[in-house]
Amino acid sequence: MAVYKDKWNGYNGEKWRVAVYYKDWRGDRRKHEKRGFNTKKEAQAYEREFIAKSSKNINMSFATFFNIYMADLKPQLKLNTYLTKEQIIRTHILPYFKEKVLAEITPTDILMWQNELLGKRDSDGKGYSPVYLRTIHNQLNAIFNHAVRYYELPKNPCLATKKLGKEKGGEMQFWTLEEYQKFANVIADKPMSYYAFQILYWCGIRCGELLALTRADFDLDKKILTINKSLQVLKGEVVITPPKTEKSNRRIDLPDFLCQEMQDYFDSIYKLDDRSRLFNFTKSFLHHELDRGSKAAGVKRIRLHDLRHSSCALLINLGYSPVQIAERLGHESVTITERYSHLYPSVQKKMAGSLDQVFKEENNGDEKNG
Repeated sequence: MAVYKDKWNGYNGEKWRVAVYYKDWRGDRRKHEKRGFNTKKEAQAYEREFIAKSSKNINMSFATFFNIYMADLKPQLKLNTYLTKEQIIRTHILPYFKEKVLAEITPTDILMWQNELLGKRDSDGKGYSPVYLRTIHNQLNAIFNHAVRYYELPKNPCLATKKLGKEKGGEMQFWTLEEYQKFANVIADKPMSYYAFQILYWCGIRCGELLALTRADFDLDKKILTINKSLQVLKGEVVITPPKTEKSNRRIDLPDFLCQEMQDYFDSIYKLDDRSRLFNFTKSFLHHELDRGSKAAGVKRIRLHDLRHSSCALLINLGYSPVQIAERLGHESVTITERYSHLYPSVQKKMAGSLDQVFKEENNGDEKNG
């Protein structure tokens, strides 16, 4: 194995090449070559990374393994998931660990990294949220798990340390039907906003699914909305991707009033065709409208995604089962839907009233028997 000045194909010694022998998965000895490096340092770095990956040598730098890890995962991840993972690792993990040897990273190193992360503050003196800290920690843990599973690292050093942050945010927020209707009445002064929020609330779809909707997705004769795509902004570019999960591909039955409202909306759009996006604005616009409408209606400000929670809570309050709701909302698992079962306060009060009644009946019976 070696790095050479390359005189091939007109390079005239101005480029470098790598020639290295390795054993493939059958154990056969093979030769690998790579040309076109501008410097000897670049060629040597490529040589080290190739040897490490082909031999599963864990005595490589963390930075080298990061490149291997991302290359391994890229074919298996949606582009937006891949880019999010890459951004988190490059920003919060790689700067600390990149020069360390993968096999020599210890639980103490993990602890020191955690303390550094906990100490970071923005211009307002605020640190990272507990949920985001857990997200960062999970990315580092996943890297070491990958090394253990596929590259014979003896043990994941994260296992000996306490996890950062917490899994979920605060209590889930939602609007009751009464609160949503107050909001909808106020937001109706902007028709595009009104129809967008009507779809979000009554259909429980995700924001990316809403922004990707076209006229062809609505069959108003059959009263069906088809969800088969999502809009994402990746590296500043608008990209239409498949939905979040396989079960997110779904058909939603629409109520009559919403079909009529959407027909009114379609009629108002000039030269609407089947491929036209119906809501040609950004998530930022929806956040602004949510702020404006909440304040004007005098209802609590919830997150944009909480409209989906609100839709789920409403269906639970109407008596539909988690299985039925999961199918409509495109939840990957019924257990996700079951997390919402506590939301409607009217249900909780009714439960408390029922328990009180049972208690009184039981005690009255005891008094009579006495």
